[in-house]
Amino acid sequence: MIGKLCVAAFAAGLVACAGGPRTKTAEATVFSNQRSSEHRGQDDLLTAGLGLDGLRAMVPPAFADAVNPTPAELRRRALWSSWRGIADLTPTGGYGSLYGSVATVPGREFHAYAKVPGATHPHRVMLQLPDGFDAGKRCVVVTASSGSRGIYGSIAVAGAWGLPRGCAVAYTDKGAGSDYFDLDTQSGTRADGTRGALEAGDLAFVPDAPVNASGVAFKHAHSKDNPEADWGRHVKQAAEFALQALAEALPAQAPFTFDNTRVIAVGISNGGGAVLRAAELEGDWLDAVVAGEPNVLVDGHGSRSLYDYSTEAALLMPCAMAHLQDLPQSPLSPIATAMRAPRCASLRAAGLIEGDDTAAQARSAHDRLRAAGWTEGAMRAAALSVDFDLFRAVAVTYASAYGRHGVDEHPCGFSFSAQNADFSARPATAAERAAWWSDASGIPPGPGAGIVDPTLAPPDFTWQGLQCLRALDDGEGEVAGRIRESIAATRAGAPRAGLPVVVLHGADDGLVPMAFTSTPYVAAARAAGRDVRFWQVRHSQHFDGFLVLPDFGSRYVPMLPYVYAALDRVSAHLDGRGALPADAVIEATARGAGTPLTAEHLAIP
Repeated sequence: MIGKLCVAAFAAGLVACAGGPRTKTAEATVFSNQRSSEHRGQDDLLTAGLGLDGLRAMVPPAFADAVNPTPAELRRRALWSSWRGIADLTPTGGYGSLYGSVATVPGREFHAYAKVPGATHPHRVMLQLPDGFDAGKRCVVVTASSGSRGIYGSIAVAGAWGLPRGCAVAYTDKGAGSDYFDLDTQSGTRADGTRGALEAGDLAFVPDAPVNASGVAFKHAHSKDNPEADWGRHVKQAAEFALQALAEALPAQAPFTFDNTRVIAVGISNGGGAVLRAAELEGDWLDAVVAGEPNVLVDGHGSRSLYDYSTEAALLMPCAMAHLQDLPQSPLSPIATAMRAPRCASLRAAGLIEGDDTAAQARSAHDRLRAAGWTEGAMRAAALSVDFDLFRAVAVTYASAYGRHGVDEHPCGFSFSAQNADFSARPATAAERAAWWSDASGIPPGPGAGIVDPTLAPPDFTWQGLQCLRALDDGEGEVAGRIRESIAATRAGAPRAGLPVVVLHGADDGLVPMAFTSTPYVAAARAAGRDVRFWQVRHSQHFDGFLVLPDFGSRYVPMLPYVYAALDRVSAHLDGRGALPADAVIEATARGAGTPLTAEHLAIP
């Protein structure tokens, strides 16, 4: 077996315990593998010098040497990838003019590894400290990456709002990220993003794996830590790191404590779920929370786990799409459309739906999803997730994470590897390995790493594997029980009493449906006596980054403007300059093909 990485605990210093009337006490967390860098001139904090035009480029910033990129090149490309994965940067989308900022922000970055008690592997934490940090109004925005993205995954969410306002911004990859380990060459990702052999000593992730294992291992699937259960603690440790880094960077202004520094948490998707988990932690350490389209699970109120509704959708949605008319189109829609009839036939043969022809079977699949709580709007927007096979990608990774399975232990036989054109596994090239840290989303498929399914077979290629994944949610057996136990550990509690919390969600979200997540969370929090504010946005779905697709951009408004607006309102409230946002069902309107986004389309209250 490969030995686990033993991260050396360098002299990191401990976050000071704060005194004072608010008694906001920080845990004593040791941070390892600390490093810092300066980013000024043509290499700023927010875009690494790319600016809006560079972020809009259709190809990523090039490496001078494709197999040996420098840390600066990897950082620039990671920022490009993270921006494009989260924000709609199209010229008619309004970013940088109607809302948002890509201002040049000079400053410094501080990086480290942190580990929550009981975890085997560390998560990354980072602080971006702008030169314009407002020492008279100490502000830290703490965030967690959306999805399973790397450390820069929330740059367009928290960085774009906080850095231009003089706030320091603290990040965590929450135990996921793009620190892929190549089993064929026994190499992983170093602290600076470059590749390194086992003896490098600062690898971010080294899995336990059989000696002759092949393919790709990554932290979210293979850490055996069930990182989602600790998302809230990951966020708090990022805030603790921020205080320590600020004290070291600005010693004349030290100490920085939770008593004298404002801390606002913000995140979207999985990052939104992470900041809501942070909101429930003990101690008066957070000043406010803004959660956009959060993946969050609570007890009751119609809440469903991501694994439950993702495996359900992966099975039923391809067939149900045949019942819906005028669906939004993507470049992969023709392929997905061809797979509708085979999936309907598979479902009918398994007795999961009724009907003697594809039309009747599609109607039956549609009705079953509606009965399970899916709205018409969510199903229509889910066409994108069906086209890109996102439900299966989520299910494959989360089955491994929840089951705490290591390499070659996936209960349904899936693995991850670079692939040939016929989806068979092959070793990754040196250039693919070099780009993983900057380009990968943290969940395959993606550049140089795909899902290997040994059961692929026509005519319904993914059917057998999906049946196995679904049975892990609603079936019996030790593995299914372990997965359900891990899912239960991710349930959120009520936020701390008195903590301002704003939740925002697109009413048409088809990947993380509002009906299964935000709506139950708000109901549960209010049942516990908490004052949580809720914005529901009409004509908005999950992926601002996919609004670059013309048909999606014409039908849906972005969510980021509402996240920024909520942050503005919360910040003003903390300054004593206004009330918290009131509950609202926001009647945003689609802008149509080729029409620039306007404030009237957004209808921000």
